[in-house]
Amino acid sequence: MSFPKDFIWGAATAAYQIEGAFNEDGKGLNIWDVYSAFKGNTKYNETGNVADDHYHRVDEDIAIMKEIGIKAYRFSINWTRVLPDGIGRVNEKGLAFYSDLVDKLIAAGIEPLVTLYHWDYPYELHKKGAWLNNESSDWFLEYTKVVVDALSDRVSYWITINEPQCVLGCGFYGGYHAPFEHAQTRDLLIMGKNILLSHGKAANYIRNHAKKEPKISFAPIGPSYLPTDESEEAIEEARKLTFSTDGEGFAFSLSYWSDPVYLGRYPQELYDDFGELVPEFTEDEWKLVTEPLDFYGTNIYYAQDGNVSPEEYPRNRYQGSPETNLGWPVTPEVMYWSSKFLYERYKKPIMITENGMAEHDWVSLDGKVHDTYRIDYTHRYLKEYKRAAEDGISLLGYFHWSLLDNYEWNEGYTQRFGLVYVDYRTCERIIKDSAYWYRDVIASNGENL
Repeated sequence: MSFPKDFIWGAATAAYQIEGAFNEDGKGLNIWDVYSAFKGNTKYNETGNVADDHYHRVDEDIAIMKEIGIKAYRFSINWTRVLPDGIGRVNEKGLAFYSDLVDKLIAAGIEPLVTLYHWDYPYELHKKGAWLNNESSDWFLEYTKVVVDALSDRVSYWITINEPQCVLGCGFYGGYHAPFEHAQTRDLLIMGKNILLSHGKAANYIRNHAKKEPKISFAPIGPSYLPTDESEEAIEEARKLTFSTDGEGFAFSLSYWSDPVYLGRYPQELYDDFGELVPEFTEDEWKLVTEPLDFYGTNIYYAQDGNVSPEEYPRNRYQGSPETNLGWPVTPEVMYWSSKFLYERYKKPIMITENGMAEHDWVSLDGKVHDTYRIDYTHRYLKEYKRAAEDGISLLGYFHWSLLDNYEWNEGYTQRFGLVYVDYRTCERIIKDSAYWYRDVIASNGENL
């Protein structure tokens, strides 16, 4: 058994990272618009004000997608392009941009997959407390209604929230993503509850009001620990570590987000660590949070290592071990073990909603971008994903991150993830060797791996 015949091969982006046009056609400000340029928040104080200028280059980018042969495109909606203040007044020009994008994708034979939230929280709602405000899930529902009512006659696939670990952990615990804050544990737990409620209310609305039959998920980070060998003892140890809530680091954990959504409860470990600080859900709230989903969407880049000591190597590294330009370890086996652990625990088909690598791409003397390392990386990871399919794990799709080189959050423009090279001075696009390689993989449905 290999990839199923209806396997979805795609590429993904996020609105703030590619669109630009941050203050055009009635768009409001989000927290990245406001805070990214403050000294010390991002490398070189760079912003996504222009990014890839995708807002003005949609036709060119769709033509590139068609040339690459991708079957589906995952993109996110910029909340304040649609609702400038986060709630209330709808910006019809912003909504029309996404409606036109969907129409053009469908005309090109490309399935649209919409992500409602990829980190661009409205600044006006941030000033009201953001996720700490118990009205925040109703704000998110209002936004969801506008988008779903406008697009669900043509869109089937929906992701509610991308990487809630980064929303809470990077933005409010670690403080290295917008809004660059450091909240206390009690507040983090309250915010986490409101993010889960936001997901649940959105999923419930999509399920009951979408005009086309919807397929819904959310997209947490999903890396696992790798077993040290394939003995039952090593596998169970890796499984236990994979689903640990990790004490004060719970915001980054997998089970903190996925157990409530798929199993209807917080992990016991969370109560063991924080007791009465853990917020309670009413019965009605649990019904919303556990709105049945159609698949398990997950972003996977590398295996967990469980060691931050500078005195010894983590479990998945060794002297001279390979890593990407971001310093992320190259651990292709994570595609197999993450898929296996997630499928066995949550009983849903797996969709890799992001996977890729950052590197130091440049244009060669022949005018092309020869990113052989990205081809090798993706080949290795897809072989392990294929191994999961051969092991009987239900797989739905794979989305390469990213379609385009783009603004990499606090790293600014220093990291290139794209299948397509972007010259940020001119916004010229050059299709990389990896994109043509990926085209062949798609054409063979992965049989050439």
